[in-house]
Amino acid sequence: MPAGADTRALYERVADDLRAAIVRGELKPGDNVPAEQELAANHQVSRQTVRQALQQLTNEGLLSSGRGRGRVVRSQTRLRWQLSSFESTARHNADGDAWNNDVRNQGHEPRQEVTVGIDTPSAKVAQRLGVSEDDLVVVRRRVRYVDDMPFQLSDSYFPMDIAQGTVLMKPGDIAVPGGILSSIGHPQVKTLDEIQVRMPTKDETTRLGLPAGTPIAEHTRTGYDADGRPVRVMVSVLPGDRHVLVYELDAT
Repeated sequence: MPAGADTRALYERVADDLRAAIVRGELKPGDNVPAEQELAANHQVSRQTVRQALQQLTNEGLLSSGRGRGRVVRSQTRLRWQLSSFESTARHNADGDAWNNDVRNQGHEPRQEVTVGIDTPSAKVAQRLGVSEDDLVVVRRRVRYVDDMPFQLSDSYFPMDIAQGTVLMKPGDIAVPGGILSSIGHPQVKTLDEIQVRMPTKDETTRLGLPAGTPIAEHTRTGYDADGRPVRVMVSVLPGDRHVLVYELDAT
């Protein structure tokens, strides 16, 4: 083989060229990728080679799934979440929802779809709420969007005796100065976080539009009142290609 010869496979050359166009901004988030036939002609390769290249970039999270003109450049937006102060008193006292405010402060537009239901908890949620798996709990389920892209799933569970007959039963995106739990007499004074990194379920993959092979972080936050009673369990599903989780802790 001549010195300096290109040893990359043909599909790698096509993938590298497309990746470079994305990095340079020639192909922007939301843009359609040229059709397979056009890419094959431009690179003088077969359509099967083009498909291999497109699949490689899809696996990297750069393209949406699909074929030919169905492939589009995915957003590479990553948002930072200061989880050590996310639900602090100062943030609760600010105008609007803390999550919405964080998204806007990072230059993006938030939207949330919220549904409310009554259900029995999973074993995990029941254990953290201190209730039986046969007990009923109130669930506020959120799909959180950033720039109209599904970005995060977040379900909050509340004991029935705390939530029943309160604003927690109302559907829609509700923000209350000081926080909803404080407004109904059960302010959170302590939280416990657990983060598990795993692969998504089929349902999570579909709802969040995840490319193949994308891991998620499952963030479980249990909130306690002044008496040490758990008053809420929030379980959030955070795609690994969209979130940076930040904690700031005192070194004592």
